[in-house]
Amino acid sequence: MTDALCHLVVDGNEVLEFKLVRDIACIEDDKTSFKPEMCHQVFGENENIFGYTDLHIRLYYCAGSLQTYLGIEYTDKIEPNKSEGLKADDVEGALQKVLAPGYVTNLDRFISLLEKDKNFLPHGKLENSFTVMPRDGGDKRTFEVYYCETSTPGFLQYHKHLQTFLLWYVDAASFIDVDDDQWTFFTVSFEKYMSSEGEARWAAAGYATVYRYYAYPHHRRPRVSQVLVFPPYRKLGICANLLQTIYSHFIALPEVLDITVEDPSEDFQRIRDYVDAKNCATLPAFQPDRLIEGYTAEMAAQARSKFKINRRQARRVYEILRLRATDLADRDAYTKYRLAIKNRLNAPFQKKKLEMRKLEKVLKREEYLAALSTSGAGETQGRLAAQYHALEAEYRRVIARLELGDY
Repeated sequence: MTDALCHLVVDGNEVLEFKLVRDIACIEDDKTSFKPEMCHQVFGENENIFGYTDLHIRLYYCAGSLQTYLGIEYTDKIEPNKSEGLKADDVEGALQKVLAPGYVTNLDRFISLLEKDKNFLPHGKLENSFTVMPRDGGDKRTFEVYYCETSTPGFLQYHKHLQTFLLWYVDAASFIDVDDDQWTFFTVSFEKYMSSEGEARWAAAGYATVYRYYAYPHHRRPRVSQVLVFPPYRKLGICANLLQTIYSHFIALPEVLDITVEDPSEDFQRIRDYVDAKNCATLPAFQPDRLIEGYTAEMAAQARSKFKINRRQARRVYEILRLRATDLADRDAYTKYRLAIKNRLNAPFQKKKLEMRKLEKVLKREEYLAALSTSGAGETQGRLAAQYHALEAEYRRVIARLELGDY
């Protein structure tokens, strides 16, 4: 591409504008706008859009029903007959593939949909209601979590709107197969608020999906798959409350063995650690005097029995709570803690070394050296130390939140 055309290439993340619109005033209020975190799943790997001058893409959603307005504005567009056949990217075509059917491109039509949004009611069964007090000030806010299945009347149509947010905020996101009735949905987190007319209304704040996997012989192992809190509602403790609601729902079901999470992000793992540690801190096996003695099968058993936490996560929770219970000024106690964690981190590498010793006896030297170079069995103490320090830093962040004493 020539330098003369570079001004026609824009970052899709910069020209996109989102809003969750409660009333007409929100449309004109710049404070209600927010940006995507990524757009490569819609506009391609480089996230660029070509062919427009002063491009601005608006995606406005009715706060409750999520009915959608798409507005595409620009002052100029490249023409093939004036640019040696170069065409502008088909912005609406790309968005049409991912937006729920029925979106509107006329702002007046969208405003009329806002009137209907006053009658919106959340789908499904109310599972939980909680209030939060924003740490930066402001009034107390109330949120509700609703449980839905694929058979919940009207929900799958609503889900078509809800799932579109994944593409802008979850890397490698994909739409789930809603024909599979083992999917369940926890649609939060609606904020319940009072309109200027004094009427109760609901605004979507995020959601989660959970797949109920079969476990032999007649059990279930739910797996939390997708969790998303919309940007305007973050840092309010909504995700932690949503996860606790999911736990409470499945803990009550005797056929559930334990609850797992599918490929959690670092941020979500931190929230999961916080919720699990907060819960396990109430159990006898996780009391400070027991933690210092080391990880036990009793800890795993109690975590699974009481909170349906799987064995691997129970071990992680133990490590967090033991760090919290360790007097870091006591050099001996802190050293014992670090060694306990490093031994756990080092176990896979020790196993690889043992395997390599066995291979050394049967392989030719050049084959053995090639296998050794790719096995990771030569893990250095420096790398182990770095791995430990990164893990401790994560644990300290969880502990800091635990000290605050709320979600």
